[in-house]
This record gives sequence, structure tokens and C-alpha cells, in this order.
Amino acid sequence: MKPFRLNKHGKLVFPSSIFTELDFSIITDLNQLKAIIRRDFEVKAPTGTEIAERAAAGGYTTRYDLLRDIGLHLFWANRYPLVMYDKQPMRWRDVPRTRDDVFVPLLQPWEGRAAKSAGVREAYAQLPAKWNGTAEDELFDTLFDCFSNKLYLAASLPPIKATIAEALATGDAMTTTLGSYNPDHPRYSVDDILDVSDEQPELEALRRWAMVLHNQQPWDRSQASLKPLADMQDDDIVVLFYPKNRHVLDFINREKSGTTSPKQASTPDSAVEPVRPYPPVVISDDAPIQPKVEALAIRKGEVICSNEDVVRNSPSSWSPMSAQEITDKTGIERRRYTAEPLENIALEAARAAMKHAGRGSEEIGAVLFCSCTSSRLIPSTATWLSGQLGIMQTHCSVDMVAACAGFPYGVAEAIRLLREIERPVLLVMAEKFSDKIGNARPSRMIFGDGAAAMVIAPSDGERDIHVVQTYASGPASQVNSIIWPNHDFDNDITVYGPEVKALVKRYLNQMMDELSELGLEIDIIVPHQANKTMIIEIAEPQGIDAKDIYFNIAEVGNASAASIPIALADAVFDGAISKRSLVFTPGFGAGAVGGYVILSLDPAMVAPEVTTTLAMSPSSMKAHSSIEDIKEAFHE
Repeated sequence: MKPFRLNKHGKLVFPSSIFTELDFSIITDLNQLKAIIRRDFEVKAPTGTEIAERAAAGGYTTRYDLLRDIGLHLFWANRYPLVMYDKQPMRWRDVPRTRDDVFVPLLQPWEGRAAKSAGVREAYAQLPAKWNGTAEDELFDTLFDCFSNKLYLAASLPPIKATIAEALATGDAMTTTLGSYNPDHPRYSVDDILDVSDEQPELEALRRWAMVLHNQQPWDRSQASLKPLADMQDDDIVVLFYPKNRHVLDFINREKSGTTSPKQASTPDSAVEPVRPYPPVVISDDAPIQPKVEALAIRKGEVICSNEDVVRNSPSSWSPMSAQEITDKTGIERRRYTAEPLENIALEAARAAMKHAGRGSEEIGAVLFCSCTSSRLIPSTATWLSGQLGIMQTHCSVDMVAACAGFPYGVAEAIRLLREIERPVLLVMAEKFSDKIGNARPSRMIFGDGAAAMVIAPSDGERDIHVVQTYASGPASQVNSIIWPNHDFDNDITVYGPEVKALVKRYLNQMMDELSELGLEIDIIVPHQANKTMIIEIAEPQGIDAKDIYFNIAEVGNASAASIPIALADAVFDGAISKRSLVFTPGFGAGAVGGYVILSLDPAMVAPEVTTTLAMSPSSMKAHSSIEDIKEAFHE
């Protein structure tokens, strides 16, 4: 798990986005590592020579643009120490000669370094500031000190470094020597970096970059030089590399021994259509059980993560996006996170729903829990909830993984159980994405946390649920369009946008065909809150007007299984549903799952929102002055 935290300014920070780490226990071979390095460091990073040439040609329009390129280059130049090694200066006389877990980088000089660096400095001086001249100058001093004193050619660096014995056997091997080394050379602590604050989100992110990069070479860089190992003197200080942990060392040893056996993914069969369509389940007037929604309760995350928060936590692997660009792309302005465990917010929603329905624990016949972010396996979350709620026995307490179609899947299963047990079913839907996103930007932009619970019971009068439908599967590319855990993304949740869009379009077309055949007069559409821009784009060709669709995604984000029920409640709170209304609720998502429920929602069914003390939104806080923050961040 990779949790967020609030810094001393009350601002949201994501340590996993700031401190670049890889879990080498899940990296199978060198090819996989190189692919990750290429994606996270190399693709967007210019070489030092490219920066110099671009600067000389007038290719930069503002100081920030140049600063960002320098930062990207330095992350690339430090790509292997950041993820694989810790550094330790040592006098040559003390360097172990035979150990297989101590390494030294063999380096090639960066030709023309002095002239290229001087050209970059001159170009920077001629550029206008983009936001804050003082802040940008402070950042330039830190980043340029790292850039201009980078002695080696970054393109020639191998991931696996040489042992001392291997290096000495290499005829012209060179490495870094330090003219002097002060162990107390200033460096930034974790809290120093996390507690950075700036009025401009982009500059706040860049300042964290600068501090992380400074820590990669915590010595007087101007006194460093490259020297052949054959010419080393006893008092020369060299920089040794040590594996960050045993998983890195195991990886190195596997590669050196040639024992790596990369896992080959199986080739999927071509997807074929079913022999006949699956019709929606229409609950008729003569059905033995008429389902009633007795209560709906929701619990949103208590911490607001604004688009500005996303930008201010940008890692080097992200393309630049402003807060407004995130809104334009997704329809999201804020998403809600919780610091509570997933089970806790699920329990809060469940208790609120049972209270609103007037149901005691002894009356609940089944507990269904829908989530794709639960890390609890034994006992299942549904059985844990049953125990916490004081339910001595149910007919069934079970977890369901249907991702963003959790609501239609859960309702469909609840109706089947109603027919068997003729007792109320507690349906709980909850997600916590905030600690499973890592530095995958599409996921960070979209997902939020939240929980909802419904009590669905046999009706002694009119029914509330009229139609249910569920789907799953499709082409393998769509089935795997959202993945967690994903070994290629350090086990973070990852989203492959074009494939998601394809499955949504496929299912929405199918849903609309079925809906037209049902002939129902829908009052309002409350879809899964996936991506507002995408849904409107796909819905319009189907003749669906955006004004007929209710969205709360701007304030809540995508809460997957909890998305539709939270939106239903918000539609009541916002007045979009002010009387008993016929609602169409389509959902679709990971695993190429989909489905919908058509239900009559009475505002009286909706319980007051479960609330906690909201953390102050960073965007609403009074910011310190930029100059004060700069001085604080750089210990001045």
C-alpha cells in the first residue's frame, strides 16, 4: 500500500510519487526492468546535449520549461541509483576488492560539458519567468549545480554495475572521485521534501524534484572528477554503489548467472459472440418476490484531493498537465480520499443503511460486499462486516469483485437471494484507491475512495427494482484494460484508456438497444462516474442528451463499485431527484464487466450522508508567500 499523508501545511502529498522506488521482488528479468526505466525515465527525458542544443536554438519560451527539462534529464541520469543502489563515498585504500555486493559505476566523460553547460546558463538568463522569478531562480541554482557538474555520459550507463574486481579487470575504466568529502554536507530529509509548499503547483513539484536530485550527490560536486581506476591513489575518494535491498541483489545475481527465466504470457483465444444474447432480467408483476430498496447510505472520503494536489505531486514520469487540463480531460475537479481502512468506511455505511431501514442485525439474511480494492482475503470483508454488525448467522456473506459494475452485479445477486431466503439483504459497496495508485497518472487523476450500502428487502407493496442486467468479458485487451496488481507498474492500479473507451462504447450500445426494447420512460440516467468527458462523447451518438445524465464526478471522482450508489444519493441531495423517479444506472469497467439496474428511487430511501470532519482542502488554505516557502524548503 502507498498511502497519502498531509504535510505540516495541511497539504496532500503522495510519497510514492516523490521518492522513486521499484519493487525488485516482482521484476522478472532485465528486459522488464529496461522497459520500466524507458517508460518512467527515458521517454520524456532529453539528453544534456539536446538541452544545450535546444537552448542555443531558442527552443525554450520560459524559464520553467528549461528547468523541467533539466529535471527530467537528471532523473534519467540518476535512473539506476534511484531505484537500485545506495551510494557511499570511501577512500580507495579501504575499498573491498573481492566482495560481490559492492559495485562501482564505470563512466564515460560527457564531451563538451563545460561549453554546453555555459550555453544553458546563458539561455536561462535570457528567458522570462513563467510564474515566479525568485522561485524559479532558486530552483535553477539547485538543478544547474547538479546539471553542470554531471561529468558522465548518461546514455552509456548500464543498470548492473561492476564489482571492484570486475572494474579493475577493465583496462580503461573510469569512475567518480571526490576532491573532498564532508559527511555532514547538507541534504534534505524526507519531511523536508514532503513539507514543501508553493502557491504554484508546478513549482512545488519541481522543488521536490530538485531536492530529491540534490540528495543523489550530497557532496561538493564542483570538486568531483573522473579518474581511471588504474591511477587511483590510496587517499582518493570514490563513490561505491550498494544494492538497496536483497531483492535488488538477487536480481543482479540472477542476471549475472543467466538463471532468469522470463514468464511468457499465454496467447488469448479470439473472442466470439455467445450463441444467443443474454436478455435483461425483468421483474414482472407476478414475480414471487418484489424487491424494495429500504435504505441507501453513503460515506465519502473525508480528505479532498484537488487537481492542484495532483499536479503538485507530479513525478518525473508524468507529462505536464495543468489542473484545468485534468478537468477538461476527465470532468473531475476533486476526488475524495480516506485515511481510514476500507473496512471501516464500509462498516460506517452499512450501519447507517440498517439504521435508516429500521432493521436489526437479526433480520439480515445475507451480506454482499462489492469491491475491487479490498486486500482482505481471510476472513472475507462480507463475513467481517457480518461479525462487526453482530449478525449471528446469515444465509450468505460473500465478497464480489465486479469493479465498476459492482452495483448492478450486487443488486442482481441480492434479488436472487431474496427469492431464496425472503429476508433483507445488506449490499455494501466500497473502494479505497488512494493507497493503490502509486505514480500512475491516469489512475491518480480519476480514482477516489468511498462507500455505500443498501438494504434490499421483500416488498409488501410496490417494487423498487424493475430490471437488472449484467455482462462480462470480451476481447482480452478490454478484459485487461484496468489492472491491479500490475507487475509492470510496480503493482499499482493502471488504466489503459483506449481499451476502456472501447469496452464502454460496446456495452453502452448494447444497453441502449435493450433499453429501447423495454419501452420504459426513464426519468434520469445516473451512470457509473468513470470519466465525464468520455461518457458524454460516447452517449451523444446514442441520442442521449448530456442534460439527462446526472454527474457528481467533478467532486467525487471515480469510486468504482461505490460510484453509482454515491451518485444516486448525491442526486437526491442535489435535488436532481426530488420525487420518486425511474432511474437507469449503467456501469462498466475492469474485466470488461458491465450491467445496469432500472429502479424507482424515492428520496425518502436515502439516509443522511455519513460525515466525518473534513480535512481542509489544500486549495482552500491560505498559502504562505512563495519567497517564504522557498527559504524554508532550502533551509535559508
